[in-house]
Amino acid sequence: MKKRCGIRREDKNKWEARVPLVPSDTRKLLKKGIEFYIQPSDVRAFREKEFEEVGVHIEEDLSSCPVIFGVKEMPAQFFEERKTYIFFAHVIKGQKYNMPMLKRMMELECNLIDYERITDENGRRLVFFGRFAGLAGIIDTLWAFGQRLSFEGVKNPFNEIKKTHEYSSLKEIKRAITNIGHKIAIDGLPPSVSPCIIGIAGYGHVSRGVQEILDLLPAEEVSPEEIGNIAGPGKQLYKVVFKEEDMVEPVSADGVFDLNDYYNHPEKYRSKFHKYLPYLSILMNCIYWTPKYPRLVTKGDIRRLFTDKNPRLKVIGDISCDIEGSIEATIHTTDPAKPVFTYDPQRETAIPGFKGDGVVIMAIDNLPCELPRESSIDFSRVVKRFVPAIVSADYRVNLDEIELPAEIKKALILHKGKLTADYKYLEQFVGR
Repeated sequence: MKKRCGIRREDKNKWEARVPLVPSDTRKLLKKGIEFYIQPSDVRAFREKEFEEVGVHIEEDLSSCPVIFGVKEMPAQFFEERKTYIFFAHVIKGQKYNMPMLKRMMELECNLIDYERITDENGRRLVFFGRFAGLAGIIDTLWAFGQRLSFEGVKNPFNEIKKTHEYSSLKEIKRAITNIGHKIAIDGLPPSVSPCIIGIAGYGHVSRGVQEILDLLPAEEVSPEEIGNIAGPGKQLYKVVFKEEDMVEPVSADGVFDLNDYYNHPEKYRSKFHKYLPYLSILMNCIYWTPKYPRLVTKGDIRRLFTDKNPRLKVIGDISCDIEGSIEATIHTTDPAKPVFTYDPQRETAIPGFKGDGVVIMAIDNLPCELPRESSIDFSRVVKRFVPAIVSADYRVNLDEIELPAEIKKALILHKGKLTADYKYLEQFVGR
């Protein structure tokens, strides 16, 4: 007997066109005895015909499916008793806005598997859109950089860059950026923009996506210690990748930085990133952050930086996008249509767009949706190998008896509506 599996439409916002499993992968899974039902969608990057051609049923009602896959959060009214749901839940930080959803799933005795928690034995994430967040994030940030410079009266090659979603494909994006790189190599950069130093906080999947685009430009990598000695003008850009030891320091005067100690006792450390800010033209924030860690850039850091009427820093691409988090000046999110605001550090207010006094901040909170086909194909390629086990598992038995790969079991936040051992800490947030 075939196992039934549902795929929910994405409707969190009008930009969400991704899908957790693409047609070519569902075709392969159909041969393993899994029957797919997908809700219709007017915005999905893959047409319904593409799914129908491989044998997937288009069905509004997924009540016959005991297991349902999605990408983003699902509305509380969508859940049904004792079913299994797989999506990015965004609850592990105790996110207040998603606690009603989690509480409802608990009441209905649902099982919840969170993509974000699917990791290998070393804790490295296996299922992610990070590379595509980096790719889209740097394009939108370079667009903003070009627009801001033009607003300031500086003719520059970056104003030829479009927003990510205005390109037809990643291939077209890379071709456009490569052409701009050729112009920079020949004509150089305006003196007021040079040296153009792009700082990248973090070195994971998101950071690598950012660097994948920057490496299409004439960009030389330098160390954090070198940026104060770079002179312009020139016919290249500079990129600098910051690791933890570059971003924080022990509070104690006689303390020594230790990575494991920082992870385990972040309260013993403080940010030292403010010393790099005067040298950066663009800052890309690609770090994972929770409130227990020191902020990368505070509102005070930006206020002090802007005592200079024309500081070098023009744009912050906050891909991490935690509201008043690692970049404290990220006071709200943006979307692909209006990707930036200008943060006025004196008034601590956000001005829509790239005009005004202060630093421009790109804070799109769902960047991969700007490259929906490519990001879905990459995501589905990994997810498909876990689907047979997820669909076949008997969730009625005790947790230790469920036959699931270790990677998936670690990601099981709810089992029969109860928080599993690793996620018991969420009870305090649900209760609030």
